Amino acid sequence: MKRVFEHEIPNGAKLYFGESASKKRHIESVASSVLTARGFSEIVTPIFTYERFSTAMSPIRISDAANNELFLRYDSTEDAVRIIRKRLKDSGKKWFYIQPVFSFPTNECYQIGVEILESDELATCLLLSTEIFEKLNLTPTVQLSNIQIPRIICKLLDLDISLFENGEIGKILSLNLTWLNRLALLKDANDLNEVVALVPNELKAPLEALANLSSSVKCHAVFAPLYYSKMHYYESLFFRFLSGNSVLCSGGSYEIDGQNATGFAIFTDELLKG
Repeated sequence: MKRVFEHEIPNGAKLYFGESASKKRHIESVASSVLTARGFSEIVTPIFTYERFSTAMSPIRISDAANNELFLRYDSTEDAVRIIRKRLKDSGKKWFYIQPVFSFPTNECYQIGVEILESDELATCLLLSTEIFEKLNLTPTVQLSNIQIPRIICKLLDLDISLFENGEIGKILSLNLTWLNRLALLKDANDLNEVVALVPNELKAPLEALANLSSSVKCHAVFAPLYYSKMHYYESLFFRFLSGNSVLCSGGSYEIDGQNATGFAIFTDELLKG
């Protein structure tokens, strides 16, 4: 067995010091200033939760004093929405948090998250995240998707959603359908109208919703209509900010316990790599 020294840091855990700590604090301060000015209230949720949410992440399990099963917080969105609805329902609809999430075995990920309850206007989240990036002097590309599109395609063609979850686009395109191939190649708004004319009727409305969202974008945008998020609560419009091979931010429209909302998360550790 390998000897572990008390000063060693577990793989996946985070240490910030000197310049990295200063940069992290600056990122968080800029985001906090923007969100507070836009009328958002801050929330810091407990690091422990009794409820296991149905997410793609693997939680870290522990027990409380009565031997009840606990989990370290591994998804801030579901935790925050349920706490706000059940404990803070008269305290507003616009919230943000700056905190880490944890997943098995020792992964720690810092996020700046935003949730807008009782909202389906994802454009607001796009504009907010763009404003934060601008104040940080960053110009990432935004990728726009609609989670409904892969789900509808699976129903139309009797495919398993895992093909989209795992990004197995080659298998999907091997069906050699013209409209599906054009969807995969769709990049910008100029192509969108042509593609809408080709796809089955069930896909026209989700694609038009994608076009409407793109009209509010104030930075370079690309379409990824076949992208599918593994986070189960995202139901329709979805976006990611990309820089090189890094995902700096993601967000979308979702429903939790019957509550419609929109939100996004900026991944602080990815920004610190730049």
